[in-house]
Amino acid sequence: MIEIGKWNDLKVIRSKDFGIYLGEEDSSTAETVLLPRKQVPEGVKAGASLRVFIYRDSQDRIIATTNTPLITVGEVKKLQVKSVTSLGAFMDCGLERDVLLPFKEQTAKVEAGKSYLVRMYVDKSGRLAVSMKIGKELQPIEGYEEGQDFVGTVYEFKKDFGAFVAIDDKYPGLIYTSELYAPVRVGDEVHGRIVKIRPDGKADLALRKLAYAQMEEDSEMVYAVIKSYKGVLPFTDKADKDIIKKEFGLSKNAFKRACGRLLKEGKIRITEKTIELVD
Repeated sequence: MIEIGKWNDLKVIRSKDFGIYLGEEDSSTAETVLLPRKQVPEGVKAGASLRVFIYRDSQDRIIATTNTPLITVGEVKKLQVKSVTSLGAFMDCGLERDVLLPFKEQTAKVEAGKSYLVRMYVDKSGRLAVSMKIGKELQPIEGYEEGQDFVGTVYEFKKDFGAFVAIDDKYPGLIYTSELYAPVRVGDEVHGRIVKIRPDGKADLALRKLAYAQMEEDSEMVYAVIKSYKGVLPFTDKADKDIIKKEFGLSKNAFKRACGRLLKEGKIRITEKTIELVD
């Protein structure tokens, strides 16, 4: 059976001016698919075998290509949105026809020009489509240890849980809401560390480094922000946590640690109502 959305090894059945028809090597059916003339390798004759990818063209006809697509059925890959229409979003899959991402398969509103992790599938009408609902397609994490850094892509966000991340675009991880000190959106590439690897092969993640490693970066950032206030911050490390998060993107404890480092280094002084740079 010729499978749409996959690579098929087929033989040349007959040739026409506009292309060649391909079929299965040992099939008793008359099912064939056209490979357009511009795609036919030079010197190919009847009976020869070809490896081709099968999809539907702009007129919804099943057609073969020797071009390599960016994704095949069952795979999870990052694709770019070409346009958003009333039907959904169309994504570049490396073929002459873009693939549809239906609204019902989106985990967040998508934007033209931005890339998102998706899986390819064949819909009920036999057409190729993609979905952002990739959680069940991800593999149990391997090759990582707790404490290691990671790079991944956010594929879903739930306010009550946090950001769901595909580590290396293939392993499942979660950054809990309590660990999100900077806004992230679906499709964003994120960097952080692996806090815990659970028995089910999923990982708990953090965007921030271990406290001692993060403190230096935080203190440099806090110093720069105070400097932007002309050297006088109009509140101290006792300020409300929401004010601190808004101004610095830090938790109150992380802000206190950063201020403590700057204070120890003699770069700031803390008054009753302000934090000031030391000249």
